[in-house]
Amino acid sequence: MGGADGESRQGNAAVQIDAAALDVARLGFHRAFPARSAKRRLHVTQVLWLGAVVAGLAWLGRSDPTRALDVVHVSAFALFAAMILVRLLAAAHLAAPLTRLATPGLWPVYTILCPLYREANVVTDLILALERLDYPHEALDIKLLVEGDDEETVAATLAAARAPHMEVVIVPASAPRTKPKALNVGLARARGDYVVVYDAEDRPHPQQLRAALAAFEDGDDTLACVQAPLAIDNAGASWLARQYAAEYAIQFFAVLPFLARHRLPLPLGGTSNHFRTQKLREAGGWDPYNVTEDADIGYRLARNRQQIGVIAPPTWEEAPVGLGAWLNQRSRWIKGHLQTWLVLMRNPFRTIHEMGLTGFLAMQLMLGGGLLAAAVHGPLAFVVLIAALTPFDLLAPADFTLALFGYSSRCSPRSPRAH
Repeated sequence: MGGADGESRQGNAAVQIDAAALDVARLGFHRAFPARSAKRRLHVTQVLWLGAVVAGLAWLGRSDPTRALDVVHVSAFALFAAMILVRLLAAAHLAAPLTRLATPGLWPVYTILCPLYREANVVTDLILALERLDYPHEALDIKLLVEGDDEETVAATLAAARAPHMEVVIVPASAPRTKPKALNVGLARARGDYVVVYDAEDRPHPQQLRAALAAFEDGDDTLACVQAPLAIDNAGASWLARQYAAEYAIQFFAVLPFLARHRLPLPLGGTSNHFRTQKLREAGGWDPYNVTEDADIGYRLARNRQQIGVIAPPTWEEAPVGLGAWLNQRSRWIKGHLQTWLVLMRNPFRTIHEMGLTGFLAMQLMLGGGLLAAAVHGPLAFVVLIAALTPFDLLAPADFTLALFGYSSRCSPRSPRAH
């Protein structure tokens, strides 16, 4: 483990990335791990399997419509019942992860990657939040990754980032215009033994890095990453923000700790994930063509038989308060989760071999089940409402009960508030 040294670095200096480094950031993962890259959408075998399933259901629907509906009904009931059971079990064992704070004699260098795009108005707040971290500044290696054609954010970042442990890295504009591409640029320059990702609007708990370091010290060599919880601090701003707060509280304070406790694969959040740098590099870094690179890297680490843990000190961030911002973010999440699921299902037997059967089934519940739930939530909510308020017999008692349990499982645990 490398300690902080006396290397002299010049603050407020922008680093220009050359064409070779940019090429590696864009295409290096796809070249090294083509079978795990989302650059190629569908494989021929997946198209054939999908066609066979659709043809089989169409044939069954024509020959025996009742049996076809029964197959779909029983399959959906079993899947949603399993998803609800996981949430209820997670809620029944709700407890904040115990967090020890590291106090090493020699502090390892910790790299912080902050991708910025059109964030000129919050750069100063981000840097103030990073300055409040309870970690020796001489052992910090902060990379502020700014798109080259975003002149306003470049200027604001250069004006605000004056500390010697901060480096402004200019990422030349190129396709794909994604966060993971910028993160790969930062990872190539990372000096730390550990790497964490923060977004521009994040305000991490001051002791989060020390908690992550302690978790790595206490874990074995298979612990490649720990996830800090994300908490919404503007829940009162709108109805949508309150829904985000509930969703985040369930995900980060109940479901992810439950999965980590049982050593099951888990989808990482988009920020506040702390990695052992070497493990992250061995996994290939981030996939620039996957728009939910967080979920992808979480499941990719599971395929490498690496473990992910959770820590308690949260990161506070703001939720979208308007419908337009919500739709943009939600559509990106659904697209990225579908990309990740398709990559994992290119060769299901290989994925089972790599993850283990239990891990594979957990992935199907969290990822595949989540995609299906997003597709049917609107129509199902309408049917449940009509069934509850009218005498029409739209749902069987078991289906109605399952729906009620599903919506009840959205009752969120209390998440910490920003100070």
